[in-house]
Amino acid sequence: MNLQPIRGRARTGLPALLLGAALLFTTACSGGGGSDSSGGGDNAGGGAKNGTEASKAVVSVKPDDGAKEVATSGVLKISSSGGKLTTVTVADTKGNAVEGKLADDGSSWEPARHLASATEYKVHAVAKDEAGRESAKDTTFTTLTPTNTFVGHYTPEDGAEVGVGMPVSINFSRGITNPEAVEKAITVTAEPAVPVEGHWFGNDRLDFRPEKYWAAGTKVTVKLALDGVEGRPGVYGKQTRTVTFKIGRSQISTVDASEKHMEVVRDGQVIKNLPITAGAPSTTTYNGQMVISEKYKVTRMNGATVGFGGEYDISDVPHAMRLSNSGTFVHGNYWASSSTFGSENVSHGCVGLKDVRGAGDGNQPAAWFFNESLIGDVVIVKNSKDKQIAPDNGLNGWNMDWAEWIK
Repeated sequence: MNLQPIRGRARTGLPALLLGAALLFTTACSGGGGSDSSGGGDNAGGGAKNGTEASKAVVSVKPDDGAKEVATSGVLKISSSGGKLTTVTVADTKGNAVEGKLADDGSSWEPARHLASATEYKVHAVAKDEAGRESAKDTTFTTLTPTNTFVGHYTPEDGAEVGVGMPVSINFSRGITNPEAVEKAITVTAEPAVPVEGHWFGNDRLDFRPEKYWAAGTKVTVKLALDGVEGRPGVYGKQTRTVTFKIGRSQISTVDASEKHMEVVRDGQVIKNLPITAGAPSTTTYNGQMVISEKYKVTRMNGATVGFGGEYDISDVPHAMRLSNSGTFVHGNYWASSSTFGSENVSHGCVGLKDVRGAGDGNQPAAWFFNESLIGDVVIVKNSKDKQIAPDNGLNGWNMDWAEWIK
């Protein structure tokens, strides 16, 4: 129908009348009768279509629509009665989807892991009854904003190239009393693939490693999804981070404390034999597999910091590489006579290599070893009259059998 403007006084009356009729017609065609509705706003799409019966499927979502300060785990549950869930999507306002698992019978859906804190989520769920009629529900809720939080301080750093002995080591800023939830929120994968497992040392440190040393060239990816994890009552993780690092060439050095020399093996081939001095009879060197965790071209070593009182305080120890938290190093030694190396054990538990003061001579054995070593390289000490180093004394979990590690 083409309506032409009507001139004169009647110009405003007729269009208003037609508009009212049009609105009446639209309302009558909407099919919005209360008797045909299946849950109204709670189950959109459940009403009658072309006169057919409403869906018998009813979707239920917990928490309630508009809920605030929702716990990040144990609350979100989606279910259906009178039908099976066919579609469930849960995502934050940035579109990041929440992974979940649908029950085999289609009756319920639960998230695979915890939710992030202080985040608004949107839920869309659809269920279908035996006749194929659909019912849907859309809700929103917001998770709690924690007062107390924790983070994980990790090593190695993102983008690092490290030796084959380097574990992933995470130290938490608060003691963890729910280790299962925290460990579940951290994944460590390798390319090429190899099983990687975590082990807790106390309640604030979690290390990951494979059964044997990493293969040279391996790429390792660490995903920290700690945001929203309740690590201890009322204390939640506040960290989401992905870290990647690469394993460099393989270098494993073996110190024979009895023979007083160190053999350096790279990619399966011996590349150097170096004379050393190990711990003296009264201050022997630990046995075991140790990993270089820090490198200092020059550093101070004070016996008082590691239980030796005032026995020594050297302000400029050259080419020092840490092997334990308790003060075991491989380092340069300029104060002993040249004849000491390879013939006597005189150190306070460290492994000493010949060097010069100031670390300025690149031809010295200590300089060579320092320059050729990566953080994460392995140094094995054997035939020392001391015990094996504890697995948690440094990055030295390799001293624990795999069966014990994965308990």
